[in-house]
Amino acid sequence: MKRVLLSLVFVTALFTAKSQNVQLHYDLGEGRNFFTTTVEMFRPDSWGSTFFFIDMDYSSDTRNIDNGVSLAYWEIARSFKWNENQKFQPRVEYNGGVFKLDGDETPFIPIENCLLAGVERTFASGDFSKILTLQANYKRIKNKEDASFQLTAVWTIQMLEGKLTFTGFADFWKEEMFWGTDYRFLSEPQLWFNATKNLALGTEIELSNNFVADEFKVMPTLGVKYTF
Repeated sequence: MKRVLLSLVFVTALFTAKSQNVQLHYDLGEGRNFFTTTVEMFRPDSWGSTFFFIDMDYSSDTRNIDNGVSLAYWEIARSFKWNENQKFQPRVEYNGGVFKLDGDETPFIPIENCLLAGVERTFASGDFSKILTLQANYKRIKNKEDASFQLTAVWTIQMLEGKLTFTGFADFWKEEMFWGTDYRFLSEPQLWFNATKNLALGTEIELSNNFVADEFKVMPTLGVKYTF
């Protein structure tokens, strides 16, 4: 499951009051070799901001003629503010989706619904070329964890007068797993070369521990992004 969370292009959002993009990634990770599409939207307003993304993985099973979607996953989050000088913003979030295994004729398997509630604070340089958002959340995972937590960091750094963008997120949370380790980590840094105002070429590297399995994994991609 990929989570190309919050490569928000914060700077664009701050100046245009909206940011939407579509990404296509080819996963080079061991045993993966499939495409993923991502649709993201970030839209601030006078009362906070809304963010969502939808990921779809496409089956790499060459035995199956119908190599369609093997995973669909989405997240939607809303932060709230009531004055311009507010440092901490309350937030709520929902995560969920479905997946199936290659070659498996059974129906899609649900990914546990997650509800999160917490606070976030954003730090930015004077020219908004460097932005960091920190989040602390209560997390409820359906039929699994009634009182868990998730800590998240999201960053965007503009370099070379905006020609390079380094963005990404890191999550750390508690979730009981059948292999016995309860704490999970996932980070997806992205580096984009902005060929034009709208088109970017780059890479994402998924770094995880106790996420895909009870071990540390590094899974790179090659990607293209179009921002509307």
